[in-house]
Amino acid sequence: MEQELKNLIKVWITALISISYCYYIPPRVKSGVPRLLSLCPVLSLFLVLPLCFSSVHLSLITAFFLTWLANFKLILFSFDKGPLIPIPASLSRFICFTCFPIKAQQSPKPQNHLSKLFFAIKVAIFGVLLHLYSYRKNMSPSLLLALYSVHLYLEIEIILSFVKNVVCIFLGCDLEPQSNKPYLATSLQDFWGRRWNLMVPAILRPAVYAPMSRVSERSMSSRWALFPGILAAFIVSGLVHELLFFYLTREMPTWEVTMFFVLHGVCTAAELAVKKKTKVMQLSPVLSRLLTVGFVFATAGWLFTPQLIRGGVMERYTNEALLVVDFFGQKFFILFGIFLTSTE
Repeated sequence: MEQELKNLIKVWITALISISYCYYIPPRVKSGVPRLLSLCPVLSLFLVLPLCFSSVHLSLITAFFLTWLANFKLILFSFDKGPLIPIPASLSRFICFTCFPIKAQQSPKPQNHLSKLFFAIKVAIFGVLLHLYSYRKNMSPSLLLALYSVHLYLEIEIILSFVKNVVCIFLGCDLEPQSNKPYLATSLQDFWGRRWNLMVPAILRPAVYAPMSRVSERSMSSRWALFPGILAAFIVSGLVHELLFFYLTREMPTWEVTMFFVLHGVCTAAELAVKKKTKVMQLSPVLSRLLTVGFVFATAGWLFTPQLIRGGVMERYTNEALLVVDFFGQKFFILFGIFLTSTE
């Protein structure tokens, strides 16, 4: 633990220095390939930094924030596109908007006390779930797989909310939510485009979807050119997730994760094609939500999580979560939940 904390400090000091360089030097370089070349040392460094950790959590968080988000944002920044354009007014804002899955909220919205209640329920469920791991030796593989899937979802939501609230206090500004109740999605388009991990589609649209759609318009009508763009965005997302899995498992890819995203890309494109081509009968919201969320969980259990389970990553992941809770104590966990719900 002590060595991991030392590595954490070193990695993030290195990241802060690198992003400070990106704030002061590359904007003075002509946008396009020249600016991209000036950023290449930082982009390469951010590919290496997650390898400094043996902890699953620290590897994953660093890879997601730096290798995935920061690198894609900086590539878009090279061409005067993406969430870093216009350039934030201060270095602190530039660092935060580069590293973290946050976006400034254009018009402040009134506080939703119901969302605080839902978040408190998520924290409580997460605490119960951690307690259930004491009995995992007696659980069936299917039940354990379901628990792992719920664990991943809840912990991602809690960590991202924590980061958002800390940054919100630090910057003193309102931020957009990172997700929008993905369990209420009524279609795959709704799930991936408007509800789950909203910063990712906000990056993939200008980085992959829009360029691919423009290229496709040369050989097909604009009405259908969006489908290659959708498939390309899902394929790129799959390849990035393969890289994230490599940081966790330190094993060569099995391509199951890429197949998961290719499958969802094909299904999302097919879903849109059916909507465009025919007037299908509208399903009830309850049924469409059950079908959508059920499909996501079923395909995740089939293609997304098996590699993590085979490599022992999920067991290490849950053990680390239990160690953190045990280390800080149950009171800290309760105060942590109160902090998040009070600042939501």
